[in-house]
Amino acid sequence: MRLVVFLAASAATVLAQRSIPIENDQVRVLSVVDKPTTSKGAMHEHAMNRVMIYLDEGRQRITFKDGRVVDRPVKPGMVIWDPKQGLHQSENPGTTAVRIVEIELKGEPKAFTSPSLDPLKVYPAGYKVEFENPQVRVVRVKVGPGTKIPLHEHALNRVTVFLQPQKMRITPEGGTATELAPTQGEVRWGTPVRHVEENLGSGDFEVVMVEVK
Repeated sequence: MRLVVFLAASAATVLAQRSIPIENDQVRVLSVVDKPTTSKGAMHEHAMNRVMIYLDEGRQRITFKDGRVVDRPVKPGMVIWDPKQGLHQSENPGTTAVRIVEIELKGEPKAFTSPSLDPLKVYPAGYKVEFENPQVRVVRVKVGPGTKIPLHEHALNRVTVFLQPQKMRITPEGGTATELAPTQGEVRWGTPVRHVEENLGSGDFEVVMVEVK
């Protein structure tokens, strides 16, 4: 099986550009640019369940070994759960490249109880669960300019994908404030922390946060 996956990945580089901004014992994160093509990629399979976050509008087509075809219109900020599904081919039948952040999940799920300062409890207007399963809780965060999110706690390790350029101030509990300016599509790894966040930009602060159980 490893040989099949390796050969498929090698062939797929002709159709897509890939980099790995994050890899650790819980996740492997791939930043992918899926280029338009008139041919399908090599037959391959994914050994891990994945969360897929799309950064552009476009199309994706998946053809499975049994002949089943999934045509997927995609748009910026779209998030899907992509479980391992066996051998398939993928292609971009559209006219423009599509950037995708693929978060592969390595570990087994663990029990999780949200803390009293869970951000969904502290600031429910800005934190919404996109979906949740035994491996991840995926949260969309959207707050307006000038908004300050009170002290809250992230109890899980997480991958954060920034959907627009941001300017923000983060103040850890009992610590010193830091200002950050992540770019659109930037990916960051975060560990458990308590902090206050403030949107310093002129537009909405919007991210997708993939918490790993």
